Amino acid sequence: MNTRLVRVGLVAMGGLGLAAAAFVGWLAAAPGATDFLPGEPPGPLSRHTGSSPSGVPRELADASLVAKGEYLALAADCKACHTVPGGVAFAGGRAFTLPFGTLYTPNITPDKATGIGDWSDADFLRALHRGIGRDGRRLYPAFPYGSYALLTDDDVLAIKAYLFSLAPVRNEARPDTFAFPFNQRWTMAFWSALFVPGARFEPVERQSAQWNRGAYLVEAAAHCGECHTPRNVAFAMDTRRKFAGGQAEGWNAYNITADPDTGIGAWTAGQLAGYLSSVHGSAAGVASGPMAEAVELSLSRLAPSDIEAMVTYLRSVPAIRSGNLPKTAGQASGSALAGASGHPIGRRVFEGSCAGCHAWNGTGALVAQATLTGTRAVNDPSAMTS
Repeated sequence: MNTRLVRVGLVAMGGLGLAAAAFVGWLAAAPGATDFLPGEPPGPLSRHTGSSPSGVPRELADASLVAKGEYLALAADCKACHTVPGGVAFAGGRAFTLPFGTLYTPNITPDKATGIGDWSDADFLRALHRGIGRDGRRLYPAFPYGSYALLTDDDVLAIKAYLFSLAPVRNEARPDTFAFPFNQRWTMAFWSALFVPGARFEPVERQSAQWNRGAYLVEAAAHCGECHTPRNVAFAMDTRRKFAGGQAEGWNAYNITADPDTGIGAWTAGQLAGYLSSVHGSAAGVASGPMAEAVELSLSRLAPSDIEAMVTYLRSVPAIRSGNLPKTAGQASGSALAGASGHPIGRRVFEGSCAGCHAWNGTGALVAQATLTGTRAVNDPSAMTS
């Protein structure tokens, strides 16, 4: 045997191993939720001197545990994923088609046979914080435990109290269709070790109570980054490009950084608040797809003070320019004859099917929600922008 070739091979293998280890370390060292802020890092909630950013807004301070849990379940948008359109709320079965196969969401009503009726507090906490089911099986991160890990124990258990107050529904979970090696759930232990926070949300002392509340809602409960942040090679959130735009259920999710051209930097606080609470942000466009669903089932039901807090936090996230987003639609001419010629068929279609609601200039003829100006979908050749 050629000893020189053996030595070269061993050196090459060692170099590849070191490179792989360095790459994994780089992935694992991605910034945390609020690490984009310069200066003193955030600290544990137990040492926070201001009002707690967790829990429910002051309007519900005296509410029952179940009522608080209902509000927090709304903030966490549980119903959207765990309900088949037209089906019983929280009974599961909604299909999510992923690059590896189709995943069906579980029943989270308190049915003991097919739901979570036999789950203890510890079981529920372990699922939301660590991505481990009651039977010890690893959960796939389509369930956003990478974000829910930031929720406090009290908030998680309040959500459980609400879910356990519901009528149990028998609905057996459908098995996923993942093929090898993606059907090996045990591998999620390594994914979790790299990408799931090991501590609850940590406030930033020098920031306002409103900012910290917004950070808790955006990063933990509402898990906005799960859709609006690009994914890395391990399909975890690439937090080095925080909120720069991602995909959800076949839709392009907005860049929600402060970039004025491709993000929300040019939006006023009022436009952003309107968008989050009613799917329509004046000149900022109208939400559709999964974002419209999130607004309808979750954000529109939050207290105005929480929407304001989310706006405050989102407007503080550094700008990142996205190069793959279509331009927003500007106001068109109000005349049917003023546009470019050569598209008579398109003009006839718009006149017969569109202009009555949207108006010829796209500003909306009947209701503000019919406004086309300010939207990206109008100029998106993929028709995937939400």
